[in-house]
Amino acid sequence: MSYDLVVWEGERPADDAAARTEFTDLSEQYMRGQHVTPTPQIKGYVEALVSRWPDLDPDDEDEDASPWSDGPLIDNASGPLFHFGMVLSKYQEASAFAADTARSSGLVCFDPQDGRLIS
Repeated sequence: MSYDLVVWEGERPADDAAARTEFTDLSEQYMRGQHVTPTPQIKGYVEALVSRWPDLDPDDEDEDASPWSDGPLIDNASGPLFHFGMVLSKYQEASAFAADTARSSGLVCFDPQDGRLIS
């Protein structure tokens, strides 16, 4: 199992309900069809995450070196949307860093499990 977060470019939705709608719309457009090259802002965000913790490498014997549930992490990005997972044993630290980095990058951060914006 994993804990997922979603990050996207755009204005912060007014509330959780608006964020759920926007997440659904963006997912339909960018995640359920042909892959779209990640935008520069999303690419920079992913680079910030993997500079903190390395991408998951299938050849790495130390699976505890990274909190990501799959890799390379950039493969979870399409256009202005990035949907990624973290292993449960490390999600608290990683999700806090991911949310802080999103906020400082001007990106929206959303928890799809609870259907709520991360402030």
